[in-house]
Amino acid sequence: MTPIDIEAEEKTHVTCFLVIPFGVNPRELEGLVTTLSMNIVGTSFLPAQTSSGNISRYGIGTGKAQEIADTAQEAQADCIIFDEDISPTRQRNWEKLARVPVFDRQEVILRIFAARARTKEAVLQVELAQLTYSLPRLAHSYGDMARQRGGSYGSKGAGETKLELDRRSVQNRIVQVKRNLEKVVKEREIQRSRRSKIPLPTCAIVGYTNAGKSTLLNALTGAQVTAEDKLFATLDPTTRRLSIAGGTSLLLTDTVGFISNLPHTLIDAFKSTLEETCRAHLLLIVIDASDPDAPQQYDTVCKVLEEIGATENQRLVVLNKTDHIHQSDIRQTILEGKFSNALKISAKTGAGLKELTTAISELLAGTETAYCIPMDRLSLLTEIRRKGCITEEQWLDEGVKIAARIGKSSQLQELLAPYKI
Repeated sequence: MTPIDIEAEEKTHVTCFLVIPFGVNPRELEGLVTTLSMNIVGTSFLPAQTSSGNISRYGIGTGKAQEIADTAQEAQADCIIFDEDISPTRQRNWEKLARVPVFDRQEVILRIFAARARTKEAVLQVELAQLTYSLPRLAHSYGDMARQRGGSYGSKGAGETKLELDRRSVQNRIVQVKRNLEKVVKEREIQRSRRSKIPLPTCAIVGYTNAGKSTLLNALTGAQVTAEDKLFATLDPTTRRLSIAGGTSLLLTDTVGFISNLPHTLIDAFKSTLEETCRAHLLLIVIDASDPDAPQQYDTVCKVLEEIGATENQRLVVLNKTDHIHQSDIRQTILEGKFSNALKISAKTGAGLKELTTAISELLAGTETAYCIPMDRLSLLTEIRRKGCITEEQWLDEGVKIAARIGKSSQLQELLAPYKI
């Protein structure tokens, strides 16, 4: 059985046994495997001294490895899932010991992405990530074939020949998928260049998976993006126009959710999609206030943003799903300590959305300010119309008196400072 080809089993509710390294919160992996409709029949926690390192062929002591294999067998688990990345060699060693398929966290996430992919770009991106992940694990498909040698010692047998053919086939497919993906990426670039001709500020909704990003986009813009209470329900960025103060608008984009230890194969494959985040003028970081792990999830989001190069963008933190917690809840105290400047909203009930829109307007469009532009600096009016919004305009002998909104981060504010009334 190959590591990425058990979709048929997933439909019949595969039973799995989880192995959690020391210090890792098991709730996240539990949520991931539940998303794949797998039933958890047991969990084993590794001691601190065996959570990593090069201990035996299993990464842990042989006795502990045998104990995990026996416990999984007694629980009648169909597979064993590790909440960490494991090498192809170690994966094969575990499968020989446990006699059931063994997967790691990275593969679980890949399966979820594969199940969620709908558009051409998402399907290609996920396939590229899967192929890249599976290439070094092809030998894992053939097990005993390596012993099928004919002729003299060292000659190639049927198993090795089949393995080499499959490896070449996967490599060729990777090249083809990359070519197809380049075409789709070019189409996205054309769409992006068209949008850039309209001088509108952009805002990307980012955050942990299942934080309510798509629900927020729908609530603010009236979009009908699929919003489910599932991990990675959205893989494709969706952009909608949002009207803000002063009669102007911005482009609001829903993005793919983040998760801790997001596989680099996915980061590389989804590079064009993640660029929407890097290019946004404002990042709206949505946090699920009802989740006990909200502070850790926020730290993960910040880490992923750093990995993809989105470090210079303005940020606005939003605590979503506040309708699920009460003032007396201890989580409320923790959240107030961690996110003292965050806006509290509920995308589902609409609470706090007006305040959120106002905050976005002030950050991207700025507050309304009066200026008097001298006749010899009328070129500034063109810049204001391109980067901001003029709400009032009056031509006088001494110059043009205007009321305008300009984003706080805009360099234009510095140029206009001497003409402020």
